[in-house]
Amino acid sequence: MSLHARLATLALTLTLTLGAAHATAAETQILRLDPSLDAVIAPGTKIEQVARGLKFTEGPMWRAGRLWFSDLVADKMLAVTPAGTTEVLITNSGGVKNPPPNSYLGSNAMVPDQDGSVLMIQQGGRRIVRLDSQLHIHPFLDHYQGKKLNSPNDMVFAPDGSLWFTDPPFGLTGMDRDPAKELPFNAVFRYSAGTLTAAITDLTLPNGIGFSPDGKTLYVSNYGPKRYVKAYDVAHDGKLSNPHMLIEYSDDTPGKEGPDGLKIDTAGNIWTTGPGGIRIITPHGKVLGQIKLPEVAANLAFADAGKTAYITASTSIYRLPVATPGEMPLYSKP
Repeated sequence: MSLHARLATLALTLTLTLGAAHATAAETQILRLDPSLDAVIAPGTKIEQVARGLKFTEGPMWRAGRLWFSDLVADKMLAVTPAGTTEVLITNSGGVKNPPPNSYLGSNAMVPDQDGSVLMIQQGGRRIVRLDSQLHIHPFLDHYQGKKLNSPNDMVFAPDGSLWFTDPPFGLTGMDRDPAKELPFNAVFRYSAGTLTAAITDLTLPNGIGFSPDGKTLYVSNYGPKRYVKAYDVAHDGKLSNPHMLIEYSDDTPGKEGPDGLKIDTAGNIWTTGPGGIRIITPHGKVLGQIKLPEVAANLAFADAGKTAYITASTSIYRLPVATPGEMPLYSKP
């Protein structure tokens, strides 16, 4: 097929139906490391594979009865129904014209905004954009103090309505050494009342981000070289203090991947991806359990009013029901 024909095909809506099926017990595990996990994930819970055949899934968000997500390598933004019907919503979602094959320059995280629109990260384009009701793309944030952002990765609205996002250099070929990198740090940013503030500047590769249900604690994962999730106390004006370790992975922890996306449930437990799978951790740092999949789990999102967890795991989407509902995004619609 010619390049022109391939591009024309991508421009069409693609619907691929994959029947949801239980992943085999040999492929998936829910490890009960503390009896308290039973209140979060009921004993006997099964993990289902909802969609497969993708390239690298990320940025999940539940919206209008479907899971919206990004395929960073395929450079598409998609949606999948609970029955497994997958539809391409946006092609070239990363904002880079003709990205190199197998590059991670597509779109990434998404979050609903107060006005009903959706904010989406373009990792390749190194910016956050707004999607209107017709999925048209509008600029939103791409500079800090006159300098281009590195490449925003994950984001969340705090309970006070401020937008927080991480800005590692994953969208730059040379990472920190890339000549196109303009900022001297890889920050966690806060955007409120039209002002963008670098709230954290001492992390090497900030990645996943989330807030406790009361908004008083911020959690940020650091992908590497040192792999950990830190917690910060949050004041009413957004100022951070008392940074402390929630979980730290030693160099010999099984699994080469680093801590990536994270989400919080209504009990305040942190569900964080990391080496070897997703760990469910109390606010005090006790690991209750671990979800292990046959693929690297990059991120997750709660759905169905928090009663279901969807996991973006490399070439697939998985899901499982949860006993303790997850926190839904601030501006989610019922």
